[in-house]
Amino acid sequence: MRRVIRVGAAFSAATIAALVLLVAAPAYAHNYLVDSTPTEGETLTVMPDEFSVTTNDTLLDLAGDGGGFAIQILDSNGGYYGDGCVSIRDESLSTMAALGDAGDYRMLWQLVSADGHTISDEINFTWQPDADQVLSEAMDAPPACGGGSLEESTPPTASEAPEGSDTDTSESGVNVDAETAVVVGGAIALVLIAGVAIFLISVKRKNES
Repeated sequence: MRRVIRVGAAFSAATIAALVLLVAAPAYAHNYLVDSTPTEGETLTVMPDEFSVTTNDTLLDLAGDGGGFAIQILDSNGGYYGDGCVSIRDESLSTMAALGDAGDYRMLWQLVSADGHTISDEINFTWQPDADQVLSEAMDAPPACGGGSLEESTPPTASEAPEGSDTDTSESGVNVDAETAVVVGGAIALVLIAGVAIFLISVKRKNES
């Protein structure tokens, strides 16, 4: 009887561990922000070399054309700055730095994480330029790399993602995609099958003894 109890306890522990894995595994699915220029709430007085966001993992640019990637800088009146071009380097996404008059600004960013999901967010900062800083004129629409402007107003932020998109919209960055669910579900099934097999073997040996 004690042997059966021990096997049952081990089976229960394995099941609980598998369920914990189901909940925890998706939390590591998407890239997350680890650094940026500027940082949230920062006050800039000198123009940085570039505006950038850095994540915890390599960004996914399969086509090599920056599709799905964007950084846009807006002032409090909705004016846009920069040239619309972005550079993707390993874990970082960046664009040229350009700002206008002093005031509050937003940096909207969007990228494709290592797992193929598009994530986006915004960073708010303040611009209080020194006297010798070169200022730029605002544009009415988002600039397109190479000239002109984009038809879309802004890339979707985390709270504005269209229905059915892969954009991460949860506070914790957890998004259970189908592939992850299948893998974890299979792992749980294997644990359950193994537990039942161990239990039946133990009961059989007990009856034979």
